[in-house]
Amino acid sequence: MAQILVVDDEVGIRELLSEILSDEGHQVLLAENAQAARTLRERGRPDLVLLDIWMPDTDGISLLKEWATSGQLTMPVVMMSGHGTIETAVEATRIGALDYLEKPIALQRLLSTVKRALRNQEIAGPQPLTLATLGRSAALADLKKRLAQLASVGTPLLLRGERGMQAELFARFLLAAGAPFIAGAELLAEPPSEVLARAAGGILFLPDLSQLARVEQKNLEFLLARCDRHRARVVTYSPVEPRLLIERHEYDPELAARLSELTLALPALREFAEDIPDIAALMLGQLVEARACLPRRFSTAALNALRQHAWPGNLSELEAVVRSLALTSLEEEIQLTDFERVISAHSAPQASGELPLDRPYREARETFEKLYFEFQLAREQGSMSRVAERTGLERTHLYRKLKALGISPGGKKEEG
Repeated sequence: MAQILVVDDEVGIRELLSEILSDEGHQVLLAENAQAARTLRERGRPDLVLLDIWMPDTDGISLLKEWATSGQLTMPVVMMSGHGTIETAVEATRIGALDYLEKPIALQRLLSTVKRALRNQEIAGPQPLTLATLGRSAALADLKKRLAQLASVGTPLLLRGERGMQAELFARFLLAAGAPFIAGAELLAEPPSEVLARAAGGILFLPDLSQLARVEQKNLEFLLARCDRHRARVVTYSPVEPRLLIERHEYDPELAARLSELTLALPALREFAEDIPDIAALMLGQLVEARACLPRRFSTAALNALRQHAWPGNLSELEAVVRSLALTSLEEEIQLTDFERVISAHSAPQASGELPLDRPYREARETFEKLYFEFQLAREQGSMSRVAERTGLERTHLYRKLKALGISPGGKKEEG
């Protein structure tokens, strides 16, 4: 027996759906408006929500966005309307709705949709961050328009931006409803025919071109040449410009040119700071909904501090800070003092020690180099690719330099 929440301002519709679903053995909760639905959702997670679009206080699309933004869209939602449009249905699906029922609802259509939705809820979990509910800032609103404009273009797209931008978030915005999204550099090690078959009609996404080895670049070139016949689009991300992919990462110039034929710059997180409170609240809501932490919420002062921080590590840094706040704050409401405590711990370590200016030049130089490379390794969390990029050294030269200085990279994984 499933618990189903029916949200509709028409009493006749509520009673009819309640009777039908109760006869099928389900427990039915009824809400006459969005506020009543909010209250019931706060008390617990239903297995399914049937949500009317047109309601007098708050419409169903707005309520769906609220649940998505707060991390509460962890159950399947089926929208209902007697005078909806295709555009409305597409918007609801993009936000996170599972399906759309047109009134008057046919009995068999209702029952089959409910049955399918309840199968989905068995694997439902906290929803990933999505651009659909964001866009307060001009920078992000403009980017969403450009992404929407490029969504129907089949040309390979290169997303460019700073590290930590979690570019998959932006690549997914290009995806048509129901289309496959295949991501990760590991797909380049799979048989190309299988990868293309899985990605047919959708997107192949590679999160960091600067991390691909030579053999992976060759496999990408092979996939790229065969994507059109499978209607699969290649979308990639690179924190370095195409010229550096060629000079430092051994890319074939023709491959780099093909990948960067259509390029879109992603604004850094600090450029859409107005959206940071919404993003942080969603990240926190995901943790709460997944029961990774006790119920938490941000105080206004903490949200303002999050918005005003520079975030050099972009979305990845914000996510790490939110997680630390969720797990280490002592009260249900996260305060400004909590943010100050956590952000200081996440700040990049500073090189310590004084340079021995009274020593011979060679000794002073070696001391400086040791401090310099230890600082770079700490800041980049042991990623040799990023240290090489930041210092302007070839990786082979960098390894030799660290060995000469007696510094161990620590064997940490290479991350973008």
